[in-house]
Amino acid sequence: MTTPSRQPGHTPAASFDGGDLDCGNGLLLLIRKHIDPLREGQLLEIRSTESSVEGDLPAWCRMTGNELVSMTRDGRQRNFLVSKGALPVFREPAPQSMQRVPVAQPAPHVRPLSVMGIGSWPRPRWMLHALHEHMEGRLDDAHFHSSADDAVELAVAAQLRAGVDVVTDGEQRRDSYASFVGGLLDNCQLIPLTDLLPYVDDPRAFEQELRALDVPAAEVRHPAVFGPLERSRPLAVHELACVQGLTAKPVKIALPGPYLLTRTMWLECVSDRAYESREQLAMDIVRVLREELAALLAQGAALVQFDEPVLSEVAFSGMTSQRSFMCGALSAKSDPLTELAFARDLLNAVTEGFPQERIAMHMCRGNWSADESHAMTGDYGPLIGTLGALNVGTLFLELHTPRAGAIDLLKRLPDRLRIGVGLCNQKHAHVEPLDDVLRAARHAIDLFGVERVLFNPDCGFATFADAPVSSSRIAEAKLRTLADAAATLREQYGV
Repeated sequence: MTTPSRQPGHTPAASFDGGDLDCGNGLLLLIRKHIDPLREGQLLEIRSTESSVEGDLPAWCRMTGNELVSMTRDGRQRNFLVSKGALPVFREPAPQSMQRVPVAQPAPHVRPLSVMGIGSWPRPRWMLHALHEHMEGRLDDAHFHSSADDAVELAVAAQLRAGVDVVTDGEQRRDSYASFVGGLLDNCQLIPLTDLLPYVDDPRAFEQELRALDVPAAEVRHPAVFGPLERSRPLAVHELACVQGLTAKPVKIALPGPYLLTRTMWLECVSDRAYESREQLAMDIVRVLREELAALLAQGAALVQFDEPVLSEVAFSGMTSQRSFMCGALSAKSDPLTELAFARDLLNAVTEGFPQERIAMHMCRGNWSADESHAMTGDYGPLIGTLGALNVGTLFLELHTPRAGAIDLLKRLPDRLRIGVGLCNQKHAHVEPLDDVLRAARHAIDLFGVERVLFNPDCGFATFADAPVSSSRIAEAKLRTLADAAATLREQYGV
Protein backbone atom coordinates (compact mmCIF):
# COMPACT_ATOMS: atom_id res chain seq x y z
CA MET A 1 0.00 0.00 0.00
CA THR A 2 1.33 3.48 -0.84
CA THR A 3 1.98 5.78 2.11
CA PRO A 4 0.16 9.14 2.04
CA SER A 5 2.33 12.25 1.98
CA ARG A 6 1.06 15.25 3.95
CA GLN A 7 0.64 18.67 2.47
CA PRO A 8 3.32 21.02 3.80
CA GLY A 9 2.48 23.55 6.52
CA HIS A 10 0.43 22.72 9.63
CA THR A 11 -0.84 26.18 10.61
CA PRO A 12 -3.86 26.07 12.95
CA ALA A 13 -6.97 27.99 11.94
CA ALA A 14 -8.04 28.25 15.60
CA SER A 15 -6.45 27.72 19.00
CA PHE A 16 -7.49 27.58 22.65
CA ASP A 17 -6.10 26.67 26.08
CA GLY A 18 -7.94 23.89 27.90
CA GLY A 19 -5.84 24.21 31.05
CA ASP A 20 -6.24 21.23 33.36
CA LEU A 21 -9.68 20.15 32.09
CA ASP A 22 -9.95 16.49 31.16
CA CYS A 23 -12.16 15.08 28.42
CA GLY A 24 -14.91 14.18 30.86
CA ASN A 25 -15.01 17.59 32.55
CA GLY A 26 -15.60 20.09 29.80
CA LEU A 27 -12.64 19.80 27.43
CA LEU A 28 -14.64 17.99 24.74
CA LEU A 29 -17.28 20.71 24.93
CA LEU A 30 -14.61 23.37 24.34
CA ILE A 31 -13.14 21.36 21.47
CA ARG A 32 -16.58 21.10 19.90
CA LYS A 33 -17.12 24.85 20.30
CA HIS A 34 -13.87 25.65 18.48
CA ILE A 35 -13.86 22.91 15.84
CA ASP A 36 -17.46 23.17 14.61
CA PRO A 37 -16.95 26.54 12.83
CA LEU A 38 -13.89 25.22 10.94
CA ARG A 39 -13.96 23.89 7.40
CA GLU A 40 -13.05 20.28 6.64
CA GLY A 41 -9.28 19.89 6.73
CA GLN A 42 -8.61 22.98 8.86
CA LEU A 43 -6.56 22.57 12.02
CA LEU A 44 -7.40 23.29 15.67
CA GLU A 45 -4.61 23.74 18.23
CA ILE A 46 -5.44 22.53 21.75
CA ARG A 47 -3.18 23.42 24.67
CA SER A 48 -3.54 21.29 27.81
CA THR A 49 -1.76 20.51 31.07
CA GLU A 50 -3.95 17.49 31.88
CA SER A 51 -2.03 14.22 31.36
CA SER A 52 -5.12 12.05 30.65
CA VAL A 53 -5.88 14.06 27.50
CA GLU A 54 -2.86 12.44 25.88
CA GLY A 55 -4.64 9.09 25.94
CA ASP A 56 -8.25 10.23 25.53
CA LEU A 57 -7.93 12.72 22.69
CA PRO A 58 -6.70 10.18 20.09
CA ALA A 59 -9.67 7.94 20.98
CA TRP A 60 -12.08 10.87 20.59
CA CYS A 61 -10.56 11.75 17.20
CA ARG A 62 -10.92 8.20 15.92
CA MET A 63 -14.55 8.00 17.06
CA THR A 64 -15.56 11.35 15.56
CA GLY A 65 -13.74 11.05 12.23
CA ASN A 66 -11.33 13.87 13.02
CA GLU A 67 -7.57 13.37 12.80
CA LEU A 68 -4.89 13.92 15.43
CA VAL A 69 -2.07 15.42 13.38
CA SER A 70 0.57 15.93 16.08
CA MET A 71 1.25 16.15 19.80
CA THR A 72 4.21 17.92 21.45
CA ARG A 73 5.12 18.05 25.15
CA ASP A 74 7.15 20.62 27.10
CA GLY A 75 7.08 19.77 30.79
CA ARG A 76 3.40 19.63 31.81
CA GLN A 77 2.33 21.61 28.74
CA ARG A 78 0.99 19.59 25.82
CA ASN A 79 0.03 20.95 22.42
CA PHE A 80 -2.25 18.98 20.09
CA LEU A 81 -3.10 19.69 16.47
CA VAL A 82 -6.41 18.20 15.34
CA SER A 83 -7.75 18.31 11.79
CA LYS A 84 -11.49 18.69 11.33
CA GLY A 85 -12.11 15.53 9.37
CA ALA A 86 -9.20 13.89 7.64
CA LEU A 87 -6.14 16.00 6.94
CA PRO A 88 -5.84 16.45 3.16
CA VAL A 89 -3.27 14.06 1.70
CA PHE A 90 -1.69 13.27 -1.63
CA ARG A 91 -2.07 9.58 -2.53
CA GLU A 92 -1.02 7.33 -5.32
CA PRO A 93 -4.07 5.51 -6.68
CA ALA A 94 -4.64 2.29 -4.78
CA PRO A 95 -4.49 -0.96 -6.71
CA GLN A 96 -7.87 -1.98 -8.14
CA SER A 97 -8.03 -4.93 -5.74
CA MET A 98 -7.90 -2.55 -2.76
CA GLN A 99 -10.69 -0.24 -3.92
CA ARG A 100 -13.55 -2.63 -3.34
CA VAL A 101 -15.95 -1.50 -0.61
CA PRO A 102 -18.59 -3.89 0.80
CA VAL A 103 -22.05 -2.85 -0.40
CA ALA A 104 -25.24 -3.55 1.51
CA GLN A 105 -27.52 -6.03 -0.22
CA PRO A 106 -30.91 -4.76 -1.47
CA ALA A 107 -33.81 -5.09 0.96
CA PRO A 108 -37.59 -4.74 0.60
CA HIS A 109 -38.70 -1.10 0.46
CA VAL A 110 -40.30 0.43 3.56
CA ARG A 111 -43.18 2.44 2.10
CA PRO A 112 -44.73 5.56 3.66
CA LEU A 113 -47.18 4.99 6.54
CA SER A 114 -45.67 1.58 7.23
CA VAL A 115 -46.72 0.05 10.54
CA MET A 116 -44.27 -1.84 12.73
CA GLY A 117 -43.41 -2.59 16.33
CA ILE A 118 -40.40 -1.05 18.00
CA GLY A 119 -38.81 -4.44 18.57
CA SER A 120 -39.80 -6.55 21.56
CA TRP A 121 -42.81 -8.86 21.96
CA PRO A 122 -44.04 -10.68 25.11
CA ARG A 123 -42.33 -14.06 25.52
CA PRO A 124 -44.29 -17.24 26.32
CA ARG A 125 -43.62 -18.64 29.80
CA TRP A 126 -41.70 -21.57 28.37
CA MET A 127 -39.46 -19.15 26.47
CA LEU A 128 -38.71 -17.23 29.65
CA HIS A 129 -37.81 -20.53 31.31
CA ALA A 130 -35.51 -21.37 28.39
CA LEU A 131 -33.85 -17.95 28.60
CA HIS A 132 -32.97 -18.38 32.25
CA GLU A 133 -31.88 -21.98 31.83
CA HIS A 134 -29.61 -20.97 28.96
CA MET A 135 -28.06 -17.99 30.78
CA GLU A 136 -27.34 -20.16 33.81
CA GLY A 137 -25.73 -22.91 31.74
CA ARG A 138 -28.39 -25.58 32.17
CA LEU A 139 -29.65 -25.49 28.56
CA ASP A 140 -27.32 -25.91 25.59
CA ASP A 141 -27.32 -23.62 22.56
CA ALA A 142 -29.08 -26.07 20.26
CA HIS A 143 -32.07 -26.63 22.53
CA PHE A 144 -32.26 -22.92 23.40
CA HIS A 145 -32.37 -21.82 19.76
CA SER A 146 -34.92 -24.50 18.95
CA SER A 147 -37.22 -23.03 21.61
CA ALA A 148 -36.46 -19.50 20.43
CA ASP A 149 -37.30 -20.36 16.82
CA ASP A 150 -40.74 -21.52 17.98
CA ALA A 151 -41.25 -18.34 19.99
CA VAL A 152 -40.20 -16.15 17.04
CA GLU A 153 -42.68 -17.97 14.80
CA LEU A 154 -45.49 -17.11 17.24
CA ALA A 155 -44.39 -13.47 17.50
CA VAL A 156 -44.14 -13.05 13.73
CA ALA A 157 -47.52 -14.73 13.17
CA ALA A 158 -49.16 -12.29 15.60
CA GLN A 159 -47.63 -9.30 13.81
CA LEU A 160 -48.75 -10.61 10.43
CA ARG A 161 -52.29 -11.14 11.72
CA ALA A 162 -52.26 -7.55 12.94
CA GLY A 163 -51.34 -6.35 9.45
CA VAL A 164 -47.89 -4.81 10.03
CA ASP A 165 -45.77 -3.77 7.05
CA VAL A 166 -42.39 -4.39 8.70
CA VAL A 167 -41.74 -7.37 10.99
CA THR A 168 -39.40 -7.91 13.94
CA ASP A 169 -38.43 -11.14 15.66
CA GLY A 170 -39.85 -9.84 18.94
CA GLU A 171 -36.39 -10.06 20.55
CA GLN A 172 -37.38 -13.50 21.80
CA ARG A 173 -33.76 -14.63 22.36
CA ARG A 174 -32.88 -11.61 24.49
CA ASP A 175 -33.20 -11.14 28.23
CA SER A 176 -33.50 -7.41 27.54
CA TYR A 177 -33.19 -4.97 24.68
CA ALA A 178 -29.56 -4.13 25.54
CA SER A 179 -27.83 -6.42 28.01
CA PHE A 180 -28.07 -9.51 25.78
CA VAL A 181 -24.91 -8.42 23.96
CA GLY A 182 -23.00 -9.09 27.17
CA GLY A 183 -23.56 -12.78 26.66
CA LEU A 184 -22.34 -12.70 23.06
CA LEU A 185 -19.29 -10.44 23.01
CA ASP A 186 -15.89 -11.82 23.98
CA ASN A 187 -14.53 -10.66 27.37
CA CYS A 188 -17.95 -9.56 28.53
CA GLN A 189 -20.15 -11.33 31.07
CA LEU A 190 -23.75 -10.99 32.19
CA ILE A 191 -24.06 -10.69 35.96
CA PRO A 192 -27.21 -10.21 38.07
CA LEU A 193 -28.04 -6.63 39.01
CA THR A 194 -27.75 -7.60 42.66
CA ASP A 195 -24.03 -8.34 42.09
CA LEU A 196 -23.49 -4.67 41.21
CA LEU A 197 -24.23 -3.46 44.74
CA PRO A 198 -20.50 -3.22 45.63
CA TYR A 199 -19.93 -0.89 42.68
CA VAL A 200 -22.47 1.84 43.50
CA ASP A 201 -21.96 4.71 45.92
CA ASP A 202 -24.92 3.85 48.17
CA PRO A 203 -25.83 0.14 47.97
CA ARG A 204 -28.81 0.47 50.34
CA ALA A 205 -30.32 3.35 48.35
CA PHE A 206 -29.67 1.48 45.11
CA GLU A 207 -31.46 -1.60 46.42
CA GLN A 208 -34.44 0.50 47.51
CA GLU A 209 -34.55 2.19 44.12
CA LEU A 210 -34.68 -1.15 42.32
CA ARG A 211 -37.60 -2.24 44.48
CA ALA A 212 -39.42 1.06 43.89
CA LEU A 213 -39.07 0.64 40.13
CA ASP A 214 -40.50 -2.90 40.13
CA VAL A 215 -37.17 -4.21 38.88
CA PRO A 216 -36.69 -8.01 39.24
CA ALA A 217 -33.06 -7.38 40.17
CA ALA A 218 -32.19 -10.97 40.99
CA GLU A 219 -33.33 -12.13 37.54
CA VAL A 220 -32.23 -9.24 35.29
CA ARG A 221 -28.58 -9.33 34.27
CA HIS A 222 -26.15 -6.56 33.43
CA PRO A 223 -23.10 -6.72 31.10
CA ALA A 224 -19.71 -6.28 32.74
CA VAL A 225 -16.49 -5.93 30.72
CA PHE A 226 -13.39 -7.83 31.88
CA GLY A 227 -11.15 -7.52 28.82
CA PRO A 228 -10.93 -6.03 25.31
CA LEU A 229 -14.25 -6.49 23.52
CA GLU A 230 -14.33 -8.64 20.40
CA ARG A 231 -17.19 -9.88 18.19
CA SER A 232 -16.33 -13.46 17.31
CA ARG A 233 -19.99 -14.36 16.71
CA PRO A 234 -23.01 -12.40 15.48
CA LEU A 235 -25.19 -10.36 17.81
CA ALA A 236 -28.40 -10.45 15.78
CA VAL A 237 -27.71 -11.81 12.28
CA HIS A 238 -29.22 -15.15 13.29
CA GLU A 239 -32.35 -13.31 14.48
CA LEU A 240 -32.72 -11.71 11.04
CA ALA A 241 -32.24 -15.05 9.25
CA CYS A 242 -34.94 -16.67 11.36
CA VAL A 243 -37.54 -14.01 10.47
CA GLN A 244 -36.56 -14.00 6.79
CA GLY A 245 -37.41 -17.69 6.76
CA LEU A 246 -40.96 -16.90 7.92
CA THR A 247 -42.01 -13.93 5.78
CA ALA A 248 -41.06 -11.95 2.68
CA LYS A 249 -42.03 -8.68 4.36
CA PRO A 250 -39.30 -6.18 5.26
CA VAL A 251 -37.55 -7.01 8.53
CA LYS A 252 -36.28 -4.59 11.16
CA ILE A 253 -33.59 -5.54 13.67
CA ALA A 254 -32.99 -3.48 16.81
CA LEU A 255 -29.58 -3.14 18.45
CA PRO A 256 -28.53 -1.23 21.56
CA GLY A 257 -26.87 2.03 20.57
CA PRO A 258 -23.20 2.80 21.26
CA TYR A 259 -23.86 5.47 23.90
CA LEU A 260 -26.25 3.18 25.76
CA LEU A 261 -23.71 0.35 25.73
CA THR A 262 -20.88 2.63 26.81
CA ARG A 263 -22.87 4.01 29.75
CA THR A 264 -24.03 0.51 30.63
CA MET A 265 -20.70 -1.26 30.41
CA TRP A 266 -18.40 1.37 31.90
CA LEU A 267 -18.31 0.39 35.56
CA GLU A 268 -15.34 1.72 37.49
CA CYS A 269 -13.40 -0.98 39.36
CA VAL A 270 -14.56 -3.47 36.69
CA SER A 271 -14.21 -1.96 33.21
CA ASP A 272 -11.06 -0.02 34.04
CA ARG A 273 -9.20 -3.31 34.32
CA ALA A 274 -9.50 -3.55 30.54
CA TYR A 275 -9.83 0.11 29.47
CA GLU A 276 -8.25 3.27 30.80
CA SER A 277 -11.34 5.36 30.03
CA ARG A 278 -14.89 4.99 28.84
CA GLU A 279 -13.80 6.70 25.60
CA GLN A 280 -11.45 3.80 24.90
CA LEU A 281 -14.23 1.33 25.71
CA ALA A 282 -16.52 3.27 23.36
CA MET A 283 -14.04 2.83 20.50
CA ASP A 284 -14.36 -0.94 20.68
CA ILE A 285 -18.14 -0.73 21.06
CA VAL A 286 -18.28 1.36 17.90
CA ARG A 287 -16.14 -1.21 16.10
CA VAL A 288 -18.23 -4.25 17.04
CA LEU A 289 -21.48 -2.43 16.20
CA ARG A 290 -20.11 -1.44 12.80
CA GLU A 291 -19.23 -5.08 12.17
CA GLU A 292 -22.74 -6.16 13.11
CA LEU A 293 -24.40 -3.39 11.09
CA ALA A 294 -22.44 -4.39 7.99
CA ALA A 295 -23.46 -8.03 8.41
CA LEU A 296 -27.14 -7.19 8.91
CA LEU A 297 -27.31 -4.94 5.87
CA ALA A 298 -25.41 -7.49 3.80
CA GLN A 299 -28.08 -10.06 4.68
CA GLY A 300 -30.90 -7.76 3.60
CA ALA A 301 -32.24 -6.14 6.77
CA ALA A 302 -34.64 -3.39 5.66
CA LEU A 303 -33.97 -1.36 8.81
CA VAL A 304 -31.39 -1.55 11.57
CA GLN A 305 -32.56 0.43 14.59
CA PHE A 306 -30.19 1.63 17.32
CA ASP A 307 -31.86 2.09 20.69
CA GLU A 308 -30.64 5.11 22.67
CA PRO A 309 -33.19 5.68 25.46
CA VAL A 310 -30.53 6.99 27.84
CA LEU A 311 -30.56 10.22 25.80
CA SER A 312 -33.66 11.14 27.77
CA GLU A 313 -31.86 10.35 31.04
CA VAL A 314 -29.21 12.85 29.95
CA ALA A 315 -31.71 15.50 28.84
CA PHE A 316 -34.16 15.27 31.71
CA SER A 317 -32.10 14.32 34.77
CA GLY A 318 -29.28 16.82 34.23
CA MET A 319 -26.27 16.23 36.48
CA THR A 320 -28.20 14.16 39.03
CA SER A 321 -27.48 10.49 39.63
CA GLN A 322 -31.04 9.37 38.93
CA ARG A 323 -30.91 5.93 37.37
CA SER A 324 -33.28 4.68 34.76
CA PHE A 325 -33.79 1.96 32.15
CA MET A 326 -33.00 -0.82 34.60
CA CYS A 327 -29.57 0.64 35.35
CA GLY A 328 -28.77 1.26 31.71
CA ALA A 329 -27.03 4.39 32.96
CA LEU A 330 -25.11 3.22 35.98
CA SER A 331 -21.89 5.02 35.18
CA ALA A 332 -21.23 8.68 35.86
CA LYS A 333 -21.89 11.35 33.28
CA SER A 334 -20.76 14.92 32.73
CA ASP A 335 -22.93 17.88 31.78
CA PRO A 336 -25.82 17.26 29.34
CA LEU A 337 -24.32 19.16 26.39
CA THR A 338 -21.10 17.17 26.57
CA GLU A 339 -22.96 13.88 26.94
CA LEU A 340 -25.32 14.57 24.05
CA ALA A 341 -22.37 15.49 21.81
CA PHE A 342 -20.60 12.29 22.89
CA ALA A 343 -23.72 10.23 22.11
CA ARG A 344 -24.14 11.91 18.73
CA ASP A 345 -20.53 11.33 17.76
CA LEU A 346 -20.62 7.69 18.81
CA LEU A 347 -23.72 6.85 16.76
CA ASN A 348 -22.39 8.77 13.76
CA ALA A 349 -19.11 6.84 14.04
CA VAL A 350 -21.08 3.58 13.89
CA THR A 351 -23.18 4.58 10.88
CA GLU A 352 -20.55 6.42 8.83
CA GLY A 353 -20.44 5.13 5.26
CA PHE A 354 -23.61 3.03 5.51
CA PRO A 355 -26.92 3.89 3.74
CA GLN A 356 -28.83 6.26 6.03
CA GLU A 357 -32.21 5.22 4.65
CA ARG A 358 -31.75 1.76 6.20
CA ILE A 359 -30.63 2.96 9.63
CA ALA A 360 -32.87 4.25 12.43
CA MET A 361 -32.66 5.43 16.02
CA HIS A 362 -35.26 4.90 18.73
CA MET A 363 -35.58 6.63 22.08
CA CYS A 364 -38.16 6.74 24.86
CA ARG A 365 -38.31 7.75 28.51
CA GLY A 366 -38.33 4.37 30.24
CA ASN A 367 -40.21 1.13 29.65
CA TRP A 368 -39.67 -1.33 32.49
CA SER A 369 -43.01 -0.76 34.26
CA ALA A 370 -46.61 -0.10 33.24
CA ASP A 371 -46.68 2.63 35.89
CA GLU A 372 -46.14 5.89 34.00
CA SER A 373 -44.90 7.63 37.15
CA HIS A 374 -41.68 5.56 37.03
CA ALA A 375 -40.66 6.93 33.62
CA MET A 376 -39.16 10.29 32.78
CA THR A 377 -41.00 13.35 31.49
CA GLY A 378 -39.81 16.00 29.06
CA ASP A 379 -40.46 17.23 25.53
CA TYR A 380 -38.03 16.91 22.63
CA GLY A 381 -36.86 20.54 22.78
CA PRO A 382 -33.47 19.83 24.44
CA LEU A 383 -32.84 16.96 22.01
CA ILE A 384 -33.74 18.51 18.64
CA GLY A 385 -30.15 19.53 17.84
CA THR A 386 -28.79 16.09 18.66
CA LEU A 387 -31.52 14.19 16.81
CA GLY A 388 -31.16 16.39 13.73
CA ALA A 389 -27.40 15.78 13.57
CA LEU A 390 -27.59 11.97 13.60
CA ASN A 391 -26.52 10.12 10.45
CA VAL A 392 -29.68 8.01 10.33
CA GLY A 393 -32.69 8.08 8.05
CA THR A 394 -35.48 7.42 10.56
CA LEU A 395 -36.31 8.35 14.15
CA PHE A 396 -38.76 6.08 15.98
CA LEU A 397 -40.09 8.26 18.78
CA GLU A 398 -42.30 8.03 21.82
CA LEU A 399 -45.11 10.51 21.10
CA HIS A 400 -48.43 9.13 22.29
CA THR A 401 -47.82 9.55 26.02
CA PRO A 402 -48.26 13.10 27.38
CA ARG A 403 -44.81 12.67 29.00
CA ALA A 404 -43.26 13.20 25.56
CA GLY A 405 -44.69 16.68 25.03
CA ALA A 406 -46.04 18.12 21.78
CA ILE A 407 -45.14 16.54 18.45
CA ASP A 408 -45.04 20.00 16.85
CA LEU A 409 -41.53 20.58 18.21
CA LEU A 410 -40.25 17.95 15.79
CA LYS A 411 -41.13 20.20 12.86
CA ARG A 412 -37.65 21.69 13.43
CA LEU A 413 -35.97 18.41 12.41
CA PRO A 414 -34.35 18.18 8.95
CA ASP A 415 -36.65 17.14 6.11
CA ARG A 416 -34.34 14.22 5.28
CA LEU A 417 -35.54 12.35 8.38
CA ARG A 418 -38.52 10.03 8.41
CA ILE A 419 -40.45 10.11 11.67
CA GLY A 420 -41.77 6.93 13.24
CA VAL A 421 -44.72 8.36 15.16
CA GLY A 422 -45.76 6.70 18.42
CA LEU A 423 -49.53 6.28 17.99
CA CYS A 424 -50.30 3.99 20.92
CA ASN A 425 -49.04 3.55 24.46
CA GLN A 426 -47.73 0.04 25.01
CA LYS A 427 -48.01 0.52 28.78
CA HIS A 428 -51.82 0.86 28.73
CA ALA A 429 -54.00 -2.24 28.78
CA HIS A 430 -56.76 -0.62 26.72
CA VAL A 431 -56.62 -0.39 22.94
CA GLU A 432 -56.70 3.15 21.57
CA PRO A 433 -59.86 4.03 19.56
CA LEU A 434 -59.31 4.13 15.82
CA ASP A 435 -60.62 7.69 15.56
CA ASP A 436 -58.04 8.89 18.10
CA VAL A 437 -55.24 7.16 16.21
CA LEU A 438 -56.41 8.66 12.91
CA ARG A 439 -56.55 12.13 14.41
CA ALA A 440 -52.96 11.91 15.70
CA ALA A 441 -51.74 10.33 12.46
CA ARG A 442 -53.26 13.07 10.30
CA HIS A 443 -51.64 15.71 12.49
CA ALA A 444 -48.24 14.04 11.96
CA ILE A 445 -48.83 13.92 8.20
CA ASP A 446 -49.75 17.63 8.21
CA LEU A 447 -46.47 18.39 10.02
CA PHE A 448 -44.03 16.19 8.09
CA GLY A 449 -45.72 15.18 4.85
CA VAL A 450 -47.07 11.74 4.08
CA GLU A 451 -43.78 10.48 2.58
CA ARG A 452 -41.91 10.99 5.86
CA VAL A 453 -44.33 9.31 8.29
CA LEU A 454 -44.23 5.77 9.72
CA PHE A 455 -46.43 4.35 12.50
CA ASN A 456 -45.35 2.50 15.66
CA PRO A 457 -46.08 2.11 19.38
CA ASP A 458 -44.20 4.39 21.77
CA CYS A 459 -41.85 1.54 22.70
CA GLY A 460 -41.58 -2.24 22.80
CA PHE A 461 -44.20 -4.45 24.41
CA ALA A 462 -41.65 -6.41 26.46
CA THR A 463 -38.38 -4.48 26.57
CA PHE A 464 -37.29 -6.61 29.52
CA ALA A 465 -38.16 -10.28 29.18
CA ASP A 466 -39.24 -10.70 32.79
CA ALA A 467 -41.19 -7.44 32.93
CA PRO A 468 -43.49 -7.20 29.86
CA VAL A 469 -45.73 -4.13 29.89
CA SER A 470 -48.41 -5.73 27.67
CA SER A 471 -49.80 -9.14 26.89
CA SER A 472 -49.41 -10.54 23.39
CA ARG A 473 -53.19 -10.25 22.92
CA ILE A 474 -53.17 -6.51 23.70
CA ALA A 475 -50.02 -5.96 21.63
CA GLU A 476 -51.62 -7.57 18.59
CA ALA A 477 -54.81 -5.53 19.01
CA LYS A 478 -52.87 -2.25 19.26
CA LEU A 479 -50.88 -2.97 16.11
CA ARG A 480 -54.08 -3.97 14.29
CA THR A 481 -55.58 -0.56 15.08
CA LEU A 482 -52.47 1.14 13.69
CA ALA A 483 -52.69 -1.02 10.56
CA ASP A 484 -56.38 -0.13 10.11
CA ALA A 485 -55.48 3.55 10.41
CA ALA A 486 -52.69 3.17 7.85
CA ALA A 487 -55.05 1.49 5.37
CA THR A 488 -57.54 4.36 5.70
CA LEU A 489 -54.86 7.01 5.29
CA ARG A 490 -53.18 5.33 2.32
CA GLU A 491 -56.48 5.45 0.49
CA GLN A 492 -57.03 9.07 1.52
CA TYR A 493 -53.55 10.25 0.51
CA GLY A 494 -53.05 7.91 -2.43
CA VAL A 495 -49.82 6.26 -1.26
